[in-house]
Amino acid sequence: MAEQVAILAGGCFWCTEAVFLDIAGVSKVESGYTGGHVDHPTYREVCGGNTGHAEAIKVTFDPDVIPYASLLEIFFATHDPTQLNRQGNDVGTQYRSAIFPQDEAQATEARAGIVQAQAGQSVPIVTTIEPRATWYPAEDNHQDYWATEGQRNPYCMAIIPPKLAKLRKSFQARLKSETATS
Repeated sequence: MAEQVAILAGGCFWCTEAVFLDIAGVSKVESGYTGGHVDHPTYREVCGGNTGHAEAIKVTFDPDVIPYASLLEIFFATHDPTQLNRQGNDVGTQYRSAIFPQDEAQATEARAGIVQAQAGQSVPIVTTIEPRATWYPAEDNHQDYWATEGQRNPYCMAIIPPKLAKLRKSFQARLKSETATS
């Protein structure tokens, strides 16, 4: 089967990108912006909260190796889908928990994923399913941030390692071989 794309917003894109780069069957993760009303927004504009965009990741994956439903399971497990328009100290609609299905099949799976994630929660899941929107890649310095800059950034050092530890503990069988043993 040909590769597919999933677009997910779960707070800071640096933090979600780092998680999905470790998943077997994922060939590319790109940080960017979607779901807003400004053409070609910049990081500074999106962080200002007035463009309507979410910081998001575009995951290119092989559904024969990692089904979309499994990507969603990892997505829900590695961010807090119960926080409205925030993730930890990042506050604003640009940090919302959202899924941007690329077709009706993904929309159906997204609805099912929310139901499944809700089954394990005592508080409501607030993740939205939003229409497919124009994708704007983030500036180059935001791509592969954890590997290039994040390990020198105190914010990333506080947020990303616990996400990666949870990923490695809960989804060992879904990891790329080089990260499964490290």
